Amino acid sequence: MLAVLALVLAALSGVGGLIAGSRLAPEADVPRPGSVDAGFARDMGTHHAQAVQMSALVRDRTEDPQIRALALDVLLTQQQQAGQMFGWLELWDLPQASQQAPMAWMQDHAGMAEGSAEAAGTMPGMASREELNRLAGSSGRDAERLYLELMIPHHQGGVDMAEFAAVNAQQEAVRNLAASIVKAQTAELTVLDDLLTARGGPSSD
Repeated sequence: MLAVLALVLAALSGVGGLIAGSRLAPEADVPRPGSVDAGFARDMGTHHAQAVQMSALVRDRTEDPQIRALALDVLLTQQQQAGQMFGWLELWDLPQASQQAPMAWMQDHAGMAEGSAEAAGTMPGMASREELNRLAGSSGRDAERLYLELMIPHHQGGVDMAEFAAVNAQQEAVRNLAASIVKAQTAELTVLDDLLTARGGPSSD
């Protein structure tokens, strides 16, 4: 398990290098408000913010070193990436919030099927308020299992969003960050699954 976790941490450490080697397009090519670039920056920033919130919650509710190390890595990595996406929107002179429904940037550009989570205006993998409250009210092994159960679909949803942006975004820097998220979170899903299995698998609730 520690070896797998080390591989994930190594993958995540490469994010900074990928981003540093990318440049935003000239001012004339600044993304429009409804573009994939802008929508991804807004929605992935919100998606990351919830992962940061859940990771901070579980770190206060367990003493398990593996869970605490993983949660800290998620917290620091996704907080940094969310800050970068916030900065892009500022640089593009675009608002941080949009009147468009969440995920419209995927629906508009990919003709997503009606009735899907994205078409309904929700971001894939997001935990509900009730689930966040349960995490906040739990501790020890219960908190660990619930965190892992919530983070697995959260990462899967994030990978889906990032895969689309990695192909369809206009800006090289956005495509590179999206590709790095796909790589890191796909690897991290293996760790999340292994940690949950080691704790008895999903709860019966």
